[in-house]
Amino acid sequence: MSLHDDAVLFLKAYEGQDELRQVYLDHLATHPDGMWKACADGHVTASALVIDPSRERVLLTLHKKLRMWLQMGGHCEPVDETLARAALREGTEESGIAGLALLAGGPVRLDRHHTPCAWHLDVQYAAVAPPGAVEAISDESLDLRWFPYAEVADVADDSVVRLLEATRARL
Repeated sequence: MSLHDDAVLFLKAYEGQDELRQVYLDHLATHPDGMWKACADGHVTASALVIDPSRERVLLTLHKKLRMWLQMGGHCEPVDETLARAALREGTEESGIAGLALLAGGPVRLDRHHTPCAWHLDVQYAAVAPPGAVEAISDESLDLRWFPYAEVADVADDSVVRLLEATRARL
């Protein structure tokens, strides 16, 4: 099964955010290349909010290009067989933490936002870091920092705050 097919199957079964979910499905129905960065009309992306093992803090990256504190995530790649694997790959690459575990139950939420390259139709997961995890800054980041839940709204945009709220509801 292709990543495109996996995304369509996931979105058809996804419960909640019906209007936004339909935007994603319509996009994929009209754009066979809608999973890839090359699709100038927008593309599906995958991200992961990394949570510490005690479930009291999240790891955010100061994105090099956007200069904003965000969750780990980005473009799907041909090696990604599923959206979950794309989110886990992105989370691992950008955090430097091996052994991340996605929260059960699939993605936490969907979020559509405009970036310099195109619209991102982001499928947002949450991942728990293993005990003793040590983060490492990637080439895509200016900084990585653990933030207590109460401080996220002070540094991040509303999209990250909504992702944190949805993640905490699932924990």
